[in-house]
Amino acid sequence: MFILSNFIMAVAKVLGIVLNLYMWLIVIRAVVSWFSPDPYNQIYIFLVRVTEPVLGYIRRFLPLRAGMMDLSPIIAILVIIFLQSFLVQSLYGIAMSMR
Repeated sequence: MFILSNFIMAVAKVLGIVLNLYMWLIVIRAVVSWFSPDPYNQIYIFLVRVTEPVLGYIRRFLPLRAGMMDLSPIIAILVIIFLQSFLVQSLYGIAMSMR
């Protein structure tokens, strides 16, 4: 049973790291968008390709705009924080209860 517990613990750690990294990519994209980025810059293209599926999904179902400000990154970060607090911590709890 400890093998399954260790596996769940490892999944929780990896998921936490991936969610944290994705949150930082969203923050970086939001900050870069304030400075009129070069649309042909490879780093900016990477940021858009990685974050646009989530941000576009949020924009499609929650068309929140405050003037010229796009609120979808804020919603995405709040969802990521919720997943870190609920899902990752639940996986940790399950793994600890199996020991």
